[in-house]
Amino acid sequence: MDTLTLKTDELTIEKDQINKIGLDNEKSRELANHLNNLLANYSVFYQNVRGYHWNVQGDHFFTLHEKFEELYDDLFEKIDEIAERVLTLGFHPDHNFTKYLGISEIPESHEVKNGSKAVEEILSAFKAILQKQRTILNLSDLADDEGTNALMSDYITEQEKLVWMYTSFLKEPEI
Repeated sequence: MDTLTLKTDELTIEKDQINKIGLDNEKSRELANHLNNLLANYSVFYQNVRGYHWNVQGDHFFTLHEKFEELYDDLFEKIDEIAERVLTLGFHPDHNFTKYLGISEIPESHEVKNGSKAVEEILSAFKAILQKQRTILNLSDLADDEGTNALMSDYITEQEKLVWMYTSFLKEPEI
């Protein structure tokens, strides 16, 4: 078997250790594992937000019903993007909800009718998601994986603003 050795700066990598997009296989596997964990958390988060959308009641029903729909639509898109990134890295995205529930740090929500409680749970979920994405951002930087890095960077920027907005919703107006 012919072995091609690539030399980049101080790193020497054998051809068999490089995946189809030019990244180290082991680093890609580690990223795919982290992305699958993120996928599990997003999937539970998505289903929770669907429940908030369906069940919210009270003074802010119209506002929250619409905002929760916007959020679950966005989460659905991100779930697809994360799964496709796992595939791009050369691995398979997990798709079993039982597994998701077993590894997700975001707990499955029970029927939530109170809008403020739903927003508090959303903020808690964003905290967990943001921490995971920052870990993946750092790992993707070390792996020279610009695709995953850009995806995580975009998500973090967008979600930090959402955290500010949902936090502002919960605050009492200053007089």
